[in-house]
Amino acid sequence: MDISAFKAGTFEQQYEYKSFLPELINHSWVLNDAKTLMMLDDASRTLGELNAFSQLIPNVDFFIRMHITKEATTSSRIEGTQTNMDEALVSEQDINPEKRDDWQEVQNYVQAMNEAITALDELPLSNRLLKAVHQTLMQGVRGKHKQPGEFRLSQNWIGISLKNAVFIPPHHDRLIALMSDLELFIHNDQNYVPQLIKIAILHYQFETIHPFLDGNGRLGRLLIVLYLVDCGLLAKPALYLSDFFERHKGEYYDHLMAVRTTNNLTAWIQFFLEGVQETAQQSITVFKAIINLRALIEREKMPLFHVRKQQNANKLMQELYRNPVLNLNQIKDLLSIQHNTAAALVKDFEGVGILRKLTSQKRNRIYIFEDYIQLFR
Repeated sequence: MDISAFKAGTFEQQYEYKSFLPELINHSWVLNDAKTLMMLDDASRTLGELNAFSQLIPNVDFFIRMHITKEATTSSRIEGTQTNMDEALVSEQDINPEKRDDWQEVQNYVQAMNEAITALDELPLSNRLLKAVHQTLMQGVRGKHKQPGEFRLSQNWIGISLKNAVFIPPHHDRLIALMSDLELFIHNDQNYVPQLIKIAILHYQFETIHPFLDGNGRLGRLLIVLYLVDCGLLAKPALYLSDFFERHKGEYYDHLMAVRTTNNLTAWIQFFLEGVQETAQQSITVFKAIINLRALIEREKMPLFHVRKQQNANKLMQELYRNPVLNLNQIKDLLSIQHNTAAALVKDFEGVGILRKLTSQKRNRIYIFEDYIQLFR
């Protein structure tokens, strides 16, 4: 099927409302649009540069953790949570009780991503895996009673109410066939559609099916990076589109809706490719900035520590790339040192401009590696 000739689906009459039944996607696709082909080439080239770059950086998993945290924070914020990146990095005991629900949603996203990336070593990207990821996303947060880990057994909608819905996904009786078709499309090796076009179609279809009662947006965005890792375009989960989608939130939703209402799949794919290109370039820039920051600290700041403190200072510095927000007790435990020794070391880190206090209370103060976190904001 030529992408320009795509027919998105039909509306089905249900009791007092119409739900949208999307067309199946597991078939051949033909792309002939010159602009889309050019954007595909640019996005693929930049993504390849990012993939190569991420494999050259020593201890890259330290920095991937920050990428995942940023993605979790941003993707959750699209759904209405208020946790910022600084808050997402602190421990639960240091979070204001009023913000713990939002904080937990972000932590669930981080956990879900890490578990899913690990699971891909043994499991295919499948409905089974998506259900397991959804179970983790929903544990202990808003939506925890809405069939976590299971496809919905009732109608859902996007909007204030079913009567005044902006969009009504397919009836739940249609889900098994639709999600089976989506899974077959993921693994159809005889379908020679380019991988970036394929995941653009997959993301659209997943969001249109809306197979769960809650958490579809987060899982649909998480699906993007899982697919890129699973198909080998990325060796590390270093590309996250939620920041692009949040900054263009109106366009993001408008493009998805336009596919359903006007069959304009081409415009959605071009928007998606623009996001891949911009986000991949941004991630490369961040990696380069990390390398420069690390070199500057090793060259100009670490030599300032007394020789007796060098070992602990180096250990703490390495940990800060993994956990750039720490309290004094965490530092003491991580380095297996006394409280007074930890306090003196932190004071030295403040003195050379690596750490600053995030909170002012006298007990259990929190410290932040500001220059590093700023690279991800």
